[in-house]
Amino acid sequence: MPSSFPPKILVISDYRDYHSTRPEAAIYLGLARQGFEVTVMTYPEASWIAEFEAAGVRVVPWHPIRKFDRREVKKIREFLVENEIDILHLYNSVATVNGIRAARGLSVKVLLYRGYTGNIHWWDPTAYLKYLHPRVDKIVCNSQGVEELIRRQLFSRTDKPVTIHKGHDVRWYAGYEPYDLRKKFSLPANALLLVTVANNRRMKGVPHLLKAMTLLPEDLPVYLLLIGRDMDTTANLNLLKKSPAREKVIFTGFRNDVLNFVAGADAFVLPSVKGESLTKSVIEAMCLEVAPVITAIPGNRELVAHGKSGLVVEPGKATALRDAILWLFNNREAASELGRQARRRIETHFNTEQTVEKMAALYRELLDSGQGGS
Repeated sequence: MPSSFPPKILVISDYRDYHSTRPEAAIYLGLARQGFEVTVMTYPEASWIAEFEAAGVRVVPWHPIRKFDRREVKKIREFLVENEIDILHLYNSVATVNGIRAARGLSVKVLLYRGYTGNIHWWDPTAYLKYLHPRVDKIVCNSQGVEELIRRQLFSRTDKPVTIHKGHDVRWYAGYEPYDLRKKFSLPANALLLVTVANNRRMKGVPHLLKAMTLLPEDLPVYLLLIGRDMDTTANLNLLKKSPAREKVIFTGFRNDVLNFVAGADAFVLPSVKGESLTKSVIEAMCLEVAPVITAIPGNRELVAHGKSGLVVEPGKATALRDAILWLFNNREAASELGRQARRRIETHFNTEQTVEKMAALYRELLDSGQGGS
């Protein structure tokens, strides 16, 4: 049935970490300014509570913690009914499983979020507890790659997935002063400084980047900073063991000041082979005017216009990464221009204002159509 204005939105999400959830929080701050009646259910220790409340977003300091918990499902359902919620937007696994069950038989529209390109299959029974559940009205995907993956798993209602990027505001990164990395690590003045920020998981493709470093000319002053947990594994170190590149790869471990490192680099390299959407670390580098080098995997390939705002290479190919690095080394000014255009691309194609407008339009479309509810 038609809903009254302002639309009443209930968001269940984890806002405990301020930095990582900033793009998502910005959506609901923006919607509140547009007149949407937004309520956020989140953990009592969430970092965004004060800013939400100052913007007129109601905060319920509670978040479900166990899937299929009857009391938690009941708590969500009672809130939906008592507050006449129009749209329920669920952002994580526990919220999704319990929220879908809570909405059973109600007219509330149910939306999910997906920011990862993988692990949803039509033949997997557990997928029907979340993304393939018939009660779900829309799935907001953080990239076209995610949307395409989900669409392939649906036998009907293939209109459910829709791409809305989590936008960024380049001004968020204005306060990060670049470290003088050449001085910090006693590197040559003419060194090309590459940085990679990731935790060492197979999908990140770090071995391919290390192999690329070993393929560079021995006398070339190219240095790589690997920032993140578990990078210096035996397997990774063995790739460098007999190569002069061993002295040119710096393992920093986890850092709280990672963006200062990124800001001081010449290029940001992410050699992922699968499973990304729009990788936040790449977006951050682009906001800092650091040229990105990424692989052409679903999701991330939407971020960078090859040769205009960065370099996009074939995934899983050390030689392709080597060639991109060589191009950066030999074209320093052009590489700097790629960094400047990378920032501009975020400003024009992946900004928070666009995200808010698209989310508002989706919510209104759902309410106007009257679809959903079962």
